[in-house]
Amino acid sequence: MIQMAENANNHPLHTNTAFDIVAIAASAGGVTALIEVLSTLPAEFTAAIAIVQHLPPQHPSLMAEILSRHTAISVKQAEEGDILTPGTAYMAAPDHHLLVNGDGTLSLSQSESVRFLRPSADLLFESVAAIYKNRAIALVLTGTGSDGTIGVKAIKKMGGTVIVQDIKTAKFSGMPSAVIQSGNADFILPLNEISSTLMTLVMEECN
Repeated sequence: MIQMAENANNHPLHTNTAFDIVAIAASAGGVTALIEVLSTLPAEFTAAIAIVQHLPPQHPSLMAEILSRHTAISVKQAEEGDILTPGTAYMAAPDHHLLVNGDGTLSLSQSESVRFLRPSADLLFESVAAIYKNRAIALVLTGTGSDGTIGVKAIKKMGGTVIVQDIKTAKFSGMPSAVIQSGNADFILPLNEISSTLMTLVMEECN
């Protein structure tokens, strides 16, 4: 069994899994990609999932409801103070950054946009890296721009794992291409192989 990892705030992590959290970033084309990734994850998936999907800030999001129809895991729009729970995916609220705290809870922030984006995948990834270190996975899916590229560097620096969607299967190649070019990708996978890889990494690589 994996021993409890230490972090700056010494909060306990799950001990029956190789990874505690999968942080996902998506933008244009992301709804279809997220459905593909989440649709085959089992309800007993042993990591929590935090998702940044770039959405228009002025409208309420139905993303959690849409994704819930296609997956056995629980999907909800993140709320301030939510406790990260295995088998649950937390969606960033429109126009709010999503951050992970040292006690395993989530925070929502309307602090300044990062390169004109709120929520920012970079901020989510950086907060996840600081807390979960080598027990974190960052996944970058289809999207325009380069959000997530700085954040995956933090994930890698702390020993975490980075998965990127192969641009051949990405509706928009900007975000995955930027991460690939940064040299920080551990896995570059077609969309239809990402879910099975997550299950192998998270649920099978336990000692």
